[in-house]
Amino acid sequence: MQTKSYLDYKSIIAELVEAVVSGDGINRENIYGLLEYPPDSDLGDLALPCFKLSKVLRKAPQLIAAELEGKIEPAPYFTEVKATGPYLNFRLAPVPLVQEVLGQIIKLGAEYGGRTIGRGQNIVIDYSAPNIAKPFHVGHLSSTVIGNSLFKIYSFLGYNCVGINHLGDWGTQFGKLITAYKKWGSAAEVKKGLIKELMRLYVKFHTEAETDPALEEEAREWFRKIEEGDEEALSLWKWFKDISLEEFQRVYDLLEITFQSWAGESFYNDQIDAVVDELNAKGLLTESEGATIVNLDAYDMPPCLILKKDGSSLYATRDIAAALYRKKTYQFVKALYVTGIAQTLHFQQWFKVIELMGYQWAKDLVHIPFGLVSLKGEKLSTRKGRVVLLEELLTTAIQKTQAIIDEKNPGLEKKEEVARMVGVGAVVFGALSVNRIKDVTFSWEEALNFEGETGPYLQYTHARACSILRKAGFSTDEDLVFDPEKLAEPVTLKVIKTLYLFPEKVMAAAAEYEPSIISRYLIDLAQDFNGFYHGCQVLVDDPDLQRARLILVFAVKTVLATGLGLLGIKAPEQM
Repeated sequence: MQTKSYLDYKSIIAELVEAVVSGDGINRENIYGLLEYPPDSDLGDLALPCFKLSKVLRKAPQLIAAELEGKIEPAPYFTEVKATGPYLNFRLAPVPLVQEVLGQIIKLGAEYGGRTIGRGQNIVIDYSAPNIAKPFHVGHLSSTVIGNSLFKIYSFLGYNCVGINHLGDWGTQFGKLITAYKKWGSAAEVKKGLIKELMRLYVKFHTEAETDPALEEEAREWFRKIEEGDEEALSLWKWFKDISLEEFQRVYDLLEITFQSWAGESFYNDQIDAVVDELNAKGLLTESEGATIVNLDAYDMPPCLILKKDGSSLYATRDIAAALYRKKTYQFVKALYVTGIAQTLHFQQWFKVIELMGYQWAKDLVHIPFGLVSLKGEKLSTRKGRVVLLEELLTTAIQKTQAIIDEKNPGLEKKEEVARMVGVGAVVFGALSVNRIKDVTFSWEEALNFEGETGPYLQYTHARACSILRKAGFSTDEDLVFDPEKLAEPVTLKVIKTLYLFPEKVMAAAAEYEPSIISRYLIDLAQDFNGFYHGCQVLVDDPDLQRARLILVFAVKTVLATGLGLLGIKAPEQM
């Protein structure tokens, strides 16, 4: 990936303002941070609010804006610099904007918006992480698609990303499952029903345990046997794990997601003793009611449990072991953990333990929480069997898409492939279209809605752009020289200004760990492009005008495909 530098109007403005204003803390970097895009484009394309400057300059912000207007020469990048109350507004000059943005997209193609800032640096991303022997349900969708999108965004910025699927393949749930299997199951039924039969047994255990508490002790005993290497217990554990992995792989294949590591919780079992020894040597362990803990009272947190009364490890112990292993193995500059908001305290606790152990890289551990997913307002619960299987959701979306294609475009080539792209895209975009911290109530109707601001709407807009280019016989093999003055209509400039924002939006999505920034941007771009498409005929008699408009169509198609790709969504060329 070549080095990319983009025209940055904020940097230009910051430089212009710094040249004519002086004061404590008034520098290019601070001015850059103040700049914003006005909500009403009639005011201008960029604005400098002067409120903070007034504290340093000891003048009213309106007066500062008026004085700056008289001192800043707008050419060549701006047609106008104008004070409006406490704001200094800048209007972009069309020709340099059009030349720069379309020129960059022509030059870079699918790499437009990417950077090389992460070259030579590793980022570890822990995401998806379903529990073995439990169904892969819609509650896992957020972690899976947010993590995958962050993987793609950081890779696009030049980082070497390591995707880790930290499988929940250890713990007392296996004792519960073996207990249920021995009491109410059979090998034949498990081979026939696979994950659904395992789920039935898991639900059955919890139903029966409500009236028979002795089952819990039996389950703990079976898990103890697994930990001690009992042949039968380990054999059943491995069998249940293999059944789960086959189901998981089918879902990952539909989503086209791959991982560099599948090291689950069990992978770290032989590293637990070393963690406990190190914590002990550093004087961090104390005993509390028989359990071994790290006291975090000084940090206003409950204690971090390291070992249970019976000496077995907990989630935190295995997470600490995993972090130490990952730092040693990958030398990461950042380790991201994409899990639900309910686990926030858990991560705060063991991050603090890593810090207390003396590791400065504790600051590089980042929890990326997302909101709760509920079903008709009720919490998803494997124990009660109240879940929607992710595979079922994806296949239903594909089937619905197939039916729409059969009805509206039966002659479409590669119908099955397009149906998969659009069906899966609808589900993925639905999960990434809102701020990740927002709680979501799952509904089949919303998940399978292809109307409005959806993934299929973006894919259709991309396919429309491809269709225009095909009809015109457009080829990037030609010399893509064009006249920027042919693209001066307001509806056209609006599209180009949106295209200009793409590199900035990618950086913002990475900085905020927020793929929905790209989702929202793509909707804006598609809406702006469709406004252009309905307002300006592309295939016209004037060859220079047609050439310029075709290059704009090519630019939109390119950025839509790149942006969708960063979300983990395919961009079909025909629909």
